[in-house]
Amino acid sequence: MRSKGKTRRMLSVGLGGMALAAALAVPAQAHGHGTPAWQLKDTRTDVRFRGLAAVSRSTAWVAGTKGTVLRTSDGGRSWRNVSPAGAAGLEFRDVEAFDGRRAVVLAIGEGEASRVYRTEDGGATWSESFRNTDPKAFYDCLTFLDPRHGLAVSDPVDGKYRILSTADGGRSWNVLPDKGMPAALPGEAGFAASGQCLVSSGPRDVWLATGGGATGRVLHSADRGLTWTAAESTIPAGDPARGVFGLAFRDRTHGLAVGGDYRAGQASPRAAAATGNGGRAWHQAATPVAAYRSGVAWLPHSRSSALAVGPTGTDLTRDGGRTWRTVDTGSYDTVDCTADGGCWAAGEQGRVARLAD
Repeated sequence: MRSKGKTRRMLSVGLGGMALAAALAVPAQAHGHGTPAWQLKDTRTDVRFRGLAAVSRSTAWVAGTKGTVLRTSDGGRSWRNVSPAGAAGLEFRDVEAFDGRRAVVLAIGEGEASRVYRTEDGGATWSESFRNTDPKAFYDCLTFLDPRHGLAVSDPVDGKYRILSTADGGRSWNVLPDKGMPAALPGEAGFAASGQCLVSSGPRDVWLATGGGATGRVLHSADRGLTWTAAESTIPAGDPARGVFGLAFRDRTHGLAVGGDYRAGQASPRAAAATGNGGRAWHQAATPVAAYRSGVAWLPHSRSSALAVGPTGTDLTRDGGRTWRTVDTGSYDTVDCTADGGCWAAGEQGRVARLAD
């Protein structure tokens, strides 16, 4: 089971992508009625970026393979390589940024390959604030509820997901007791595909996406990870490559889930769902995303519009996740939007894009 889980969590680097489609007719600035259009930003690298933290329209961080972290402060016109020293052999899969200077990145892998680094000076220097020493643990994602409180999640250890917690902005971490965590299903784990398998909204609510078990589930905690409840998502699982890959909540009640089967050429039916009650119940999309999608984000200041991304394209919903339609065929793994109207996406071959002005 561990070998299958590792294959699922690391994901195949052979996932195919298509070239970015020609710019769509209506500019993305018209979030209310137009069709979003991605504009590629040259990162001058072939790294695969599955970690993305959008701070604003001008500032964003990306993290990926080869221990790489990049930061832009001019809307993607230029990028600064701010990778931690000595991290070239690590797989960064998640990054959370508070602004242009403070950020936390997560490296994934078996045992000591799972690590957390923190910077307070824009990536000029980093401190390693956590290194996993349990060979049974494999950390997938992290999230921050505010600048002090954050959580990271490991695949099940001794039958339960392991939650790591910080109360000082990522400077130190502690494993939470698991007595409030329900048992994992046989074969169940998280997906380190987009940094969105663990997400939060507000000061206390956190959600965890799963796959690989008999059903794709979403677990919810209303007390910063101390106790959890589990709900079936309607997104099919039952295979190490299938399940819920990405979550997005615009508040503590309204959420979206996307996923499917990450293997190229495999069908991903019913790969989108929505909730209006904080994840206690999920409803299958009437018209789901077109294929496997690993990342999802609500459009800024919208109660009904969101984007979902994956290796074969971007889908848009205008009705809170009931129906989706493909608006781009470029390859992206993750997406993030900001309060000032900036939306960013990142993926394979150094691809980073922002919605057109």
